[in-house]
Amino acid sequence: MKKLYGILGLFFALCLVNAIFADNFLTPFNIENTLKRTGPYGIIGIGALFVIVTGGIDLSIGSVVGLVGVILPWLLTKHNVPVPMAICVVLLVSLAVGLTHGLLITKLKVQPFIVTLCGLMIYRSLARYIAEDTTFGFGTDEEFAGLKSAFKGRIPEGGITVPDASRESGEATFAIPAAFFIMFLIAVASAIFLNMTIYGRYLLALGRNEQAARFSGIRTDRMVIIAYVLCSVFAGIGGIIFALEVNSVAPSSHGGGYELYAIAAAVLGGCSLRGGEGSITGVVIGTAIVQLLINAIVLMGIPSQLQDMVIGSVILVGVIVDELVKRISAVRRAAREARLATAGDAG
Repeated sequence: MKKLYGILGLFFALCLVNAIFADNFLTPFNIENTLKRTGPYGIIGIGALFVIVTGGIDLSIGSVVGLVGVILPWLLTKHNVPVPMAICVVLLVSLAVGLTHGLLITKLKVQPFIVTLCGLMIYRSLARYIAEDTTFGFGTDEEFAGLKSAFKGRIPEGGITVPDASRESGEATFAIPAAFFIMFLIAVASAIFLNMTIYGRYLLALGRNEQAARFSGIRTDRMVIIAYVLCSVFAGIGGIIFALEVNSVAPSSHGGGYELYAIAAAVLGGCSLRGGEGSITGVVIGTAIVQLLINAIVLMGIPSQLQDMVIGSVILVGVIVDELVKRISAVRRAAREARLATAGDAG
């Protein structure tokens, strides 16, 4: 809980800095746009959490996003597959990816880093092969309108009128992006699964000490497989939203590097790369922090070439501070236990 307060403090501090130095930060359009970007990144960040909690890593998230982003319009526009069936196909592909990762890691004992690194290359290459290195899109706004509304629409559809001093009319419309709402539903379901079910507790126990978890009767292989399946399925859902958002998917670059944003959000949100520790709420806030940093870079006119440097520096500082706090807490705990032991011996 203390770590969550620290993340919230960083979030509000970034909001304050943006509000002071960026004139357009508090406009309805910018807030809605930030929420819209937070949605799909938050979804893939939650997926990354499940893998990191087990002590693993998934480097293929961005390539799964790219693969899904190619397969979906390929099915819809080139093969005229009905929308519900196309959605089911891409989600099944995502599930198969996660299942393959889990089986290779648990049954063949291949390191997660190697499995998912190879996956990163394989799925990107497969996406390029399917698309024949051409760009796929969803056509005009009228085509697949229902699909686009479901994943990239606004709630309520027309928005609500709010004051906006930056416009000549003095007002603008604001709505909750559908992508953010989908992320919210996934976050609630994931939090319930992780914190209120026996399987969530198994995942946390597995990350803290796999051998002890196995001796306790936990089927650790099954839990690792579940974690990688959830990660890939969430990457698939995020991939659908990303593809619809850009409307034109380039197979060689779409989703490139997104796994780093997902891992960064999880780490900022309090996940330990050693496993056994993680918070869904923390990941959502961590995602929002990353998007606030990107937003600040754009609004303040900072060169885009420095974007990754700024984000990487903030994440590195956050991890260093977290590690220092852990060490200080451990020293204080050891000193307190020593004093109690000394007092007990004296008594």
